Amino acid sequence: MTLSTTAPAAAPAAPGRAQRGRTSRRPLNALAPSHRGDARLAWILISPAAIGFLVFAVYPTLRGVYLSFTDYRLLSAPQWIGVQNFIDLVQDDTFWSSLLVTVYFVLVAVTLTLLLSLITAAVLHRVTKSTVLRGLIILPFLISGVVAATVWSWILDPQLGIVNVVLEQLGGSPVRFLTSRDWAIPSLAIISVWKNLGYTSIIIFAGLQTIPPTIYEAGRIDGASEPKMFFRLTLPLLRPILALVVVLNVIGAFQVFDIVSVATKGGPANASLVLQMYIYKKAFGQFDFGYASAMSLALFAILIVITFVQMRLLRANESDNA
Repeated sequence: MTLSTTAPAAAPAAPGRAQRGRTSRRPLNALAPSHRGDARLAWILISPAAIGFLVFAVYPTLRGVYLSFTDYRLLSAPQWIGVQNFIDLVQDDTFWSSLLVTVYFVLVAVTLTLLLSLITAAVLHRVTKSTVLRGLIILPFLISGVVAATVWSWILDPQLGIVNVVLEQLGGSPVRFLTSRDWAIPSLAIISVWKNLGYTSIIIFAGLQTIPPTIYEAGRIDGASEPKMFFRLTLPLLRPILALVVVLNVIGAFQVFDIVSVATKGGPANASLVLQMYIYKKAFGQFDFGYASAMSLALFAILIVITFVQMRLLRANESDNA
């Protein structure tokens, strides 16, 4: 018997392997022109928004930063003066007093808004599910600030306002809400709270919807009361939402202008002269756009610092809802 020395024939390749290797690259090459077409179409679609952002946001911001280092009046060309506007700003007593007035307004308005919004959102979440009530609550936020300030100016009028009429009927004396140094800022804060309460409440209500009901069921099994569950469960789990609400309200309160402009115009005797109102008077009352731009840049820096501190203290990027 002789042994065959011929090697066995190679096993035939799997019928689909080579074919899969050849065809696996085809979809990539075939879809490349389509991807390029999609990218071109995407740039075409976002170009109007991008152009609007560059024209109405980026360019005015850069222009304002440049003007803050110049002496620019309405009928004269900007003249570069370096940091002189900021030196004058540090020595400006009206700037510091308006900043203190703004801080006072922010503390009152944000504190009242946060407390009342928490109560309103808790009621919406635990008591009623009415969508009509939610719509009515957010309705004041949709009203223009000018309209809200005008209506509240009538309501708080010392002679014909319904609030003072009620006070007189109860045996009290009329209160000059918007024309008194002591009442001007609290009255403006009440108007701001009334306008922003619904929006803030809806944000907190949305945060309450993300808390699992099983957490409250476990609390009830352990014998926790509703107030205790609110402070021990609801508030810690709402910390990211509350941080967002605080930051948004602080930024909005620092930028208040329309309510002050309509209701008090910064009076009486600069008692309600917030920083935005002072910037407006410098720019469009005295036409000192360079100094007004410097104050705007200073306000921008203040808001960045305050926002950063708030985000760090409130630990906005952390959540207890695991």
